[in-house]
Amino acid sequence: MSEQLADERASAAPAPGQVGGRTVMLIPHRAPDVEETMLPPDYQRILAAVRQAAGPGMARQVGEILGVDISVRAKLEPLRAKLVRLVDRGWLRKLPDGRFTTRL
Repeated sequence: MSEQLADERASAAPAPGQVGGRTVMLIPHRAPDVEETMLPPDYQRILAAVRQAAGPGMARQVGEILGVDISVRAKLEPLRAKLVRLVDRGWLRKLPDGRFTTRL
């Protein structure tokens, strides 16, 4: 039984895909059987930082928690893109004012 569960979890894990000839990690949609540990480590750290923030936070606040140099826009925009990707997949929520928060 435990082997079957392990096989099912392994098959549900995000698999690398090809985009423009480059290997990329696909971010799974949030579902009851998909655990946060199935996300790539960068995305797990982002989720933890959003939870650590005192309430909904902007990408800048999440960047500060993660240690990203927020004074450089070129370093902040990739983080914002990851936050939006997590919103698109159902892991986070984006409020109308642009702040990010965890889903209930």
